[in-house]
Amino acid sequence: MEAKELEKYRALLEARQAELLDVLRRRDGITIEKAADALDEVRLAADRELMIHTLDRESLQLREIRAALARIEEGTYGICLSCEQPIPKKRLDAVPWAAYCVRCQEAIDAQRAAEGTPSILEALLEETI
Repeated sequence: MEAKELEKYRALLEARQAELLDVLRRRDGITIEKAADALDEVRLAADRELMIHTLDRESLQLREIRAALARIEEGTYGICLSCEQPIPKKRLDAVPWAAYCVRCQEAIDAQRAAEGTPSILEALLEETI
């Protein structure tokens, strides 16, 4: 991969890392609040659970971004961690922190599904529904 492309991906990853760090610093949504009405208590608890799941998801993405930045430094960025083939630029444009090519990621997701563990994509979709 050319140095110009690596710098583009580094900039994308660093920008997303900064966004996530900003979001993760604000944890006001997980404070335990009491309400006089039982229905309000339930709503506050549901909001808190949603915020906790969001923080978990964003923490996972932050770890993936930091790992991708480390791969840039090591010179292994853009190489699938499983099959060691180049990850297509189209995939890296969509998911700059991708550690696996599409084929290997699908295999990992299929294995997780067989084990009953949701894939990262399923977890993200579940969070937004």
